[in-house]
This record gives sequence, C-alpha cells and structure tokens, in this order.
Amino acid sequence: MKKIVLTLSAAILLAVGAQAQVGLGLKAGVNFPSYSYGGSDELSDTKSTVNFHVTGYVDAQVAPGFYIQPGLSLQGKGAKFAEATIGGTTYDVSQNTMWLDVPVNFVGKFGGLFVGAGPYVGFGLSGKNKLNSQDGEGDFSSTTLDEFSFGKDETLKGTDFGLNFLAGFKLGNGLLLHANYGLGLTNIAGAKSLADEIKNRGFAVGIGVEF
Repeated sequence: MKKIVLTLSAAILLAVGAQAQVGLGLKAGVNFPSYSYGGSDELSDTKSTVNFHVTGYVDAQVAPGFYIQPGLSLQGKGAKFAEATIGGTTYDVSQNTMWLDVPVNFVGKFGGLFVGAGPYVGFGLSGKNKLNSQDGEGDFSSTTLDEFSFGKDETLKGTDFGLNFLAGFKLGNGLLLHANYGLGLTNIAGAKSLADEIKNRGFAVGIGVEF
C-alpha cells in the first residue's frame, strides 16, 4: 500500500510541476453505489443505494489533448442488502459508508468531450447500517441500526484500491457534465462482515466546473 501511495504522490508532483497549463476543477453529484459480494467462488451484485460525492482536482496538460488529474474526493458508498413490501410500505436495509479517495485520472479531451481512467486509493471514514421505509404516499423515513469503525477486525477494512472510468462534456463556460464508474479491486470484508468478499462498485453522475 505504501508503494501505491508513493506512486500517486509522484503523479501529483508530476502534474503540479509540469511546464504546461495547469487548472483546477471541482465536481459534485449523485452516487449509486453497490457491492460485489459473497464467497470468493460465487460473487453477486447487491442493489444500489443513493449517496453523494464531492471532488477537487488539479487539471494539468502534459501533452496536446492529454491531461493528468490528481485530486481528493469525498465519496459516499455502500449498498442495499434487502428489500420487501409489507402492507403497502416498502422496507430496505442499506449500508452507507464514507470514504476519502485519492484518484489520479488520465484524461483525453476532444473538443468538448472528455474520457479518462485511472487508479484510486480510498480510506474509510465512517459507516452505518440503516433501515429505510417508504409508504404508498411517498413518505420516507430512515433509522440508523448501528454505526461501525473500519479495520481488518471490524465490519470493513479501512483501505480500498480500485479504478475509475469517466466521461463527460465540457461546455464553453467551463461547466462540466460527467459520469463515472468506480471499480473496487480490494476485498474490503473485515472479520465482522457477513460475507467472505466485498468489493466496492459505483456509478455516479454530476456537474462540475474547471477554472
């Protein structure tokens, strides 16, 4: 893990020190996170829950049309585990987690369009399990069942590593419309987890601006 962090740090220093146009960007939006979970030989995907993200990043041009974007990202993740409808009211049990991700994305820009990919390392900040309900009239309520810490002896391990895939469109005034998919590669199941293997998954959409 130290090698990963050092690699990301080196990429950030490369971007900041590049003798090229350097800007800043800010993104925010809605996440639809889920888990790939189960036994190591038979993984399945949970349903998605809803969360949010806020990301700040450096936008450094390293070649014509090619940019490197190191940043910091507050990412709401988790999953919906179970759902049932009883007497017209829908109940579900979900897990909401908050992570501080350090992404380094490599982005190609083609006019207003941009596409990119890159690694991230994430550090778990907080987690909670919740019982949610919504009746037939659309009234929603949520109750926290329990909160948990991160660590190998807890519900979830505290460090994640994965890949980001992103695409979007930049308007003439600098406003961004973007979509992102996060593919967790680390088994984050801790000793208290109900599954042998858990990996983060997540689709996100949002808006942003580059300066």
